[in-house]
Amino acid sequence: MTMATFRFHAELNTFLPARLRQRTFAASYARHASVKHTIEALGVPHTEVGRIVINGEAAGFERPLADGDSVVVYPPSERASVPLRGALPEPLWFLADAHLGRLARLLRMAGFDTLYDNRIDDRDVERIAAQEQRIVLTRDRELLKRRGIEHGCYVRALDPLEQLREVAARLSLHARARPWRLCLHCNAPLRRIDKADVLARVPPSVRERCDRFATCDVCGRIYWEGSHWQRMSELMNEVLGVRAATASRATP
Repeated sequence: MTMATFRFHAELNTFLPARLRQRTFAASYARHASVKHTIEALGVPHTEVGRIVINGEAAGFERPLADGDSVVVYPPSERASVPLRGALPEPLWFLADAHLGRLARLLRMAGFDTLYDNRIDDRDVERIAAQEQRIVLTRDRELLKRRGIEHGCYVRALDPLEQLREVAARLSLHARARPWRLCLHCNAPLRRIDKADVLARVPPSVRERCDRFATCDVCGRIYWEGSHWQRMSELMNEVLGVRAATASRATP
């Protein structure tokens, strides 16, 4: 076993035991272990690391540690001179784990392709994220330590709206948001549809008040610009600074 000193900054401290937070501490590790392996062994997922400095020099995840090294670790808000991972995929596609169903719905509302299935296991999350280049959203730090997950976000907030704010701030979603492009239920694209084609499928009051409609070709839901659309549009504008351009409100 060899020994190095570590210092974690800002929100990374929440992953550490209380006795190690906001301070420099020594830790032992297996000889020739990579800095990535050692950081994760201390509790911090690699997706939450933005910059690593070892003995005053920027380092990547695969850099092997030596006895006596001084390691300083920063969150993603810090720009790394040595890139730790590839650039974010474009467009941004998400995969929300089993505990983030309401966040998934809000992201779809904002126009972001977001997979969600509360029955999916960690191995499938890792596989799908790698195959489809999706950003994993989770409150499970162990999931984010999986090798096949390159991009992910540990979601700290408990309230779905605060979760959306958190993810939007970290990934700069504001400029990319295109509300009401996707079905809130199944994540498929919405398509504008003539009013005449939906008259038999919507309530009489909606036929009288609304002229613009959209449909999902996968699940068949109809969306229109009702009071729910107005409330949700205001919410999108408040959280993301964008205004909706398509109809909303799903039929049961």
